[in-house]
Amino acid sequence: MQTTVQSSFKGLGLSEALLHDLNKAGFHEPTPIQAQAIPPGLAGRDVLGCAQTGTGKTAAFVIPMIERLAGTTDSHPRGLILAPTRELAIQIQETIAKLGRSRRVFATTLVGGADMNAQIRGLRQRPDILVATPGRLLDHMWNGTVNLIKMQILVLDEADRMLDMGFAPQINQILEALPEERQTLLFSATIPTDLADLARASVKDPVRVMVAKPATPAERAEQALHHTSREDKTKLLLTLLDADRDSVLVFTRTKHGADRLGRALGNAGHKVAVIHGNRSLSQRRAALEGFRRGTFRVLVATDIAARGIDVANIGHVVNYDLPNTPEDYIHRIGRTARVKASGRATSFVTSDDHIQLQAIEKLLGQPIPRALDSAPPAPSTRHNGQRDAGPARPSGFRPRRPVHARPSHRA
Repeated sequence: MQTTVQSSFKGLGLSEALLHDLNKAGFHEPTPIQAQAIPPGLAGRDVLGCAQTGTGKTAAFVIPMIERLAGTTDSHPRGLILAPTRELAIQIQETIAKLGRSRRVFATTLVGGADMNAQIRGLRQRPDILVATPGRLLDHMWNGTVNLIKMQILVLDEADRMLDMGFAPQINQILEALPEERQTLLFSATIPTDLADLARASVKDPVRVMVAKPATPAERAEQALHHTSREDKTKLLLTLLDADRDSVLVFTRTKHGADRLGRALGNAGHKVAVIHGNRSLSQRRAALEGFRRGTFRVLVATDIAARGIDVANIGHVVNYDLPNTPEDYIHRIGRTARVKASGRATSFVTSDDHIQLQAIEKLLGQPIPRALDSAPPAPSTRHNGQRDAGPARPSGFRPRRPVHARPSHRA
């Protein structure tokens, strides 16, 4: 979609009340995704939006949603936002709380790991918008505490991540329970094949807003690659941490790996928190809030946090382990250099990571720059000592699978 990017929110046709809340919340000029997605969203059109992580997609759908739902009342919620993780759902709800105050549009959050009875009490307050993870929303639907019959607007946020986490069956059940006549807004940073299939099934004649080509990393993220060994990863990370005082988000492949690394960094004297799927909701929120406030300088996370962390000014993202899918590399490094900020993204690569690195660089369309002090990669060898073209597929690597084959996990 080609459009003139507005330099202020006033040019987007918003109400004075919402403009007041935008200014109070620090939203002074729209990002490209906001400038292009808000007008068709206000007009009631379906929107298919693709932009880099950290470019303001949340406000791009929250703003038109607030304006369209303001001034009408009903005993049932009229807007639904589906998100892949608890953290992202909670942050969306916080954005609605900031921007919907003057328009008297309110939301409640339905996520796994939280008190079901407390959520039922929130539903009794007659919220205008539900922000939910798919599994917990279905729990409420089965229990009869949520009815989607009056829904006017559906938002699928980070839909590709929801599919990658195995939520396709739940999403399909939710879509079947929604009115056919509705507005649908689908936003993501990448559009793999299975997401394109979902888009064809859920949106009608959408306005396509492609701010950047799919799978484009944030421009201000300075990428670097370090060749190392499994044994030397922690030592290399400690060296990087000693080089500056930036806040650092470190990604590991497994929950146990995150816990081990967190203990090692803590023993080395660093203020560190750990966040992954085995942590309770209260533990995850405490870790995230502590990282946001600066209580913790380092946050060690698995990919469940790749799209659930909205923290300003993360100076450095470190891929301690390369991600299981190449698209997750984009989302990980998108945690730094958000909006107009700059930042660094460093990846550790061992001799076992040939397949993952090749897939990531194919997705990027270019090689990741090697750090100046990085040693060249060690050649791979067969058991008989002969050189090999590359290592065998590592046991930790999980290629993208068809959506119907993915296991289901509730957030």
